[in-house]
Amino acid sequence: MLIKRAILDRIVSGEIDLAFRRWKRPTVKSGGQLRTAVGELAIQDVSIVLMSSITNEDARRAGYESIQGLQAELSQRSGGDVFRISLRYQGDDRREQLRKDDDISDAECAEIVRRIKRIGKMAPVQDLSVTVLKWIEQWPERRAQDLADEIGLERPKLKNHVRKLKELGLTESMQTGYRLSARGRRVLLFARTMDAD
Repeated sequence: MLIKRAILDRIVSGEIDLAFRRWKRPTVKSGGQLRTAVGELAIQDVSIVLMSSITNEDARRAGYESIQGLQAELSQRSGGDVFRISLRYQGDDRREQLRKDDDISDAECAEIVRRIKRIGKMAPVQDLSVTVLKWIEQWPERRAQDLADEIGLERPKLKNHVRKLKELGLTESMQTGYRLSARGRRVLLFARTMDAD
């Protein structure tokens, strides 16, 4: 679900708390979260509505000056149902907080290493997770395709794997490629001590 930056800023301020979309299938669900450029949004409710049931107040809460503007935008897409999405700003992207947090115990590091080794267990490259962290450390901001070639993995598979590491706060995406976060450096250092034992 794409939301323009100007609308996101108004969601953060609390001015907007609804969105309407015409979809064949919803891309968000009730009780879920949505990561955006301004942080995380809580998706409180997603329901199908009739266009005729949308009120002027609904349109205003979705950021439109009039119901006609909202209806015109929804009418640009043919097919599918109209969905009413109730949402609110939840806070900063939790991954950002995790990335900065390198003050973690050896026991926490050991658990993270166990988790990332499970993530890479079925990969065609042995110990893929730790290998990816090592390559990113060695070549920060290197193109994903170059990293994939070095590791011997297809680019989509590498990107999917890095996304899983990013969820744990270990890596961050740059304009080109990736780099290790403070947390990622701490976990990789611990992983090396485990390998040395």
